Amino acid sequence: MSTQPALGAPAPRLGAPAIWALVLTGAASFMAALDNLVVTTALPAIRADLGGKLEDLEWTVNAYTLTFAVLLMFGSALGDRFGRRRLFIIGLGIFTASSAAAALSPGIDALIAARAVQGVGAAIMMPLTLTLLTVAVPAARRGMALGIYGAVTGLAVASGPLIGGTLTEHISWQWIFWLNVPIGLALIPLARLRLAESTAPNARLDVPGTLLISAGLFGIVYALVNANADGWTSAPVLTGLIAGTALIGAFIRHGMRAADPVLPMRLFRDRGFLGINVAGLLMFLGMFGSIFLLSQFLQGVVGYSPTEAGLRMLPWTGMPMIVAPLAGILSDRIGGRPVVAAGLAFQAIGLGWFAVVLSTDVSYAAQLPALILSGIGMALYFAPAANVLMSTVRPADQGKASGTNNALREVGGALGVAVLASVFSAQGGYETPQAFTDGTVPALWIGAVAVALAAGFALLVPRRGSGPLTGSEPVVEARKVPIAG
Repeated sequence: MSTQPALGAPAPRLGAPAIWALVLTGAASFMAALDNLVVTTALPAIRADLGGKLEDLEWTVNAYTLTFAVLLMFGSALGDRFGRRRLFIIGLGIFTASSAAAALSPGIDALIAARAVQGVGAAIMMPLTLTLLTVAVPAARRGMALGIYGAVTGLAVASGPLIGGTLTEHISWQWIFWLNVPIGLALIPLARLRLAESTAPNARLDVPGTLLISAGLFGIVYALVNANADGWTSAPVLTGLIAGTALIGAFIRHGMRAADPVLPMRLFRDRGFLGINVAGLLMFLGMFGSIFLLSQFLQGVVGYSPTEAGLRMLPWTGMPMIVAPLAGILSDRIGGRPVVAAGLAFQAIGLGWFAVVLSTDVSYAAQLPALILSGIGMALYFAPAANVLMSTVRPADQGKASGTNNALREVGGALGVAVLASVFSAQGGYETPQAFTDGTVPALWIGAVAVALAAGFALLVPRRGSGPLTGSEPVVEARKVPIAG
């Protein structure tokens, strides 16, 4: 019998298990997403305290992105096989402990190592947040719940520079890592008590596939994050790109032929799954690279302090708090495709607006429309994107789908920083405010084009009601746990 509500009947309310799942997975997702860009505004303070060359400072950002991207698929597979709640807690513990290690780092090398371990913890817990939440929320309320989850993730990504700058300026750079510790310590016991354990039916670890995708992504991401320092035609970069591409090719062939691969290539035959994943990769490419440069532009060219720069970006970073809940409700009524596509279009227009108005003496009023458009676009994208993704796959494939989506977005982020920074270096530099502006403007155009292409791929998602996931399907095998208290 279908579990969908009868026509005209009110949708079921979120019960306590669903609310707890939303709070816990949202908080964990916020921490993991925040650490993508929280370090960027703290780099001058870290260099003054720990020393290190420019390449070392770049690795404080890239070490996290690298391990996060290459291990996401493995983290998702472990959760499907051994229990998503169990692995979520393990990943949360690794992330929390490595955050403390980063704050206590005596030198730049120790900080880079701690950041790499942080990425390992995030790679284990992040893809499991989405499947744990999907298990706990009734199908009729899934759009709203996943909309809130997506808004929290988007807010974390965009507010990284603000939070990092504020803590660095008013306390110390170590507190961008100490912030994670009390949150992680509170989430671990709550997750044990309040989340239901779940697994994928008959899940098995695909060791060959996991090794192929991890090594392939490592080669490509390593090449991307080192391209600016070593040059795109250097031996390490070319080796990473060629070897990584070959390994991913082998992974694709494995996914077509293996009996139970970590990522069945059949999923990409669904145009919705293909569209939302490529759109996510391109969205993060354009957004990550643009935020990386704009946060520096506001400080290095306009002359704002880290906190002042973050505050002036609030129309962009804070907009998800206002728009995303409405976008989630809207996606429940008209479907996620038009909302996601519109959001990406707004984001592309916002980045293009920045490219048009940017100059060494640009006023804040001239930037404000671009900030507002970008904020609305980010909220409209992040709110329904998770629900759109989950609606394109069968329940048994949700863990693999989540891991794939997160991995592609992280690769997109690394690619965005590498490509836009390369354009910036080729067209300008750090020598003068004019040189910085000359490099930033063409890089922002590249970001705008990437997000516009993402909007086109989002239109591949089928119209509402044509996805394979229905409320009558068993989501996953789940073992309920008592709710303490």
